[in-house]
Amino acid sequence: MVNKDLVNSRFQSLQNRIIETIEMVETKTFLHDSWQRPEGGGGNTCILENGRIFERAGIGFSHVYGSQLPKSATDAHPEIENRKWEAMGVSLVFHPHNPFIPTVHMNVRFFVATQDNADDVWWFGGGMDLTPYYPFEEDVIHFHQTLKDGLDQFDEKLYPDYKKQCDEYFYLKHRNEPRGIGGIFFDDLNKFGFIKTSNLVFSIGDLFLNAYMPIVQKRKNNEYTDEQKKFQLYRRGRYVEFNLLQDRGTLFGIQSKGRTESILMSMPPMVNWSYDWTPKKGSAEEELYTKFLINKDWLS
Repeated sequence: MVNKDLVNSRFQSLQNRIIETIEMVETKTFLHDSWQRPEGGGGNTCILENGRIFERAGIGFSHVYGSQLPKSATDAHPEIENRKWEAMGVSLVFHPHNPFIPTVHMNVRFFVATQDNADDVWWFGGGMDLTPYYPFEEDVIHFHQTLKDGLDQFDEKLYPDYKKQCDEYFYLKHRNEPRGIGGIFFDDLNKFGFIKTSNLVFSIGDLFLNAYMPIVQKRKNNEYTDEQKKFQLYRRGRYVEFNLLQDRGTLFGIQSKGRTESILMSMPPMVNWSYDWTPKKGSAEEELYTKFLINKDWLS
């Protein structure tokens, strides 16, 4: 039996817990922007900008519903066409000032489509991934190890499966390169039944702070140059390209007439594109491409 109220409550609790943790290390508090969607539902978008650590930290909760699904949803799931639907989730992207701290993305989401005299069609999706600029291998290993340890409590087959899906999804096809060093990603997840699947997804949300905040604490005081900041802005361009050209969540949000400001809160406030730029041989910038933006088992 699907328990939508439980998902709603746990997702909002996750959002609040992450906000409280970030505010403990920041100089500012989050702006809470509640909104309503004319077609049904609404949410709470929380933004912190120009803090001590984060140039922009955005985390939103949404619970929207309707009777007509966007084409991006029915193309993948023709069985849900003409059904009423609800979607809820928590999504965050944090863009730090310091180029030695990686950008991070995380989301957990739930979807259910209903019809009279028919079983509900439902699934969970989500994941998290790390996009470094000047990475440290120990940070990358910590991030992946935290995710693996958490998933292994449910099933040791999950981490390699979800890591593979993450590597395949967060890949810029037009650039022929990964967006970052990966993490985990899953979608259309319902095979364990509602109780076990929901518990798995709630636990994945709970992994976020343990996976990311130790990296923030370790790198937040690293000194950096203007050139290193420029490289960070250049690499942020890849983030924008992926979100606008490939991300299914962005497409679903726009096609379902979601709130544009909330959908695009993941964008970095400052970004730069340089024509046909290549890193210098032997530089730290080149090392990002040759040692980190590769398909690799970080825990082998």
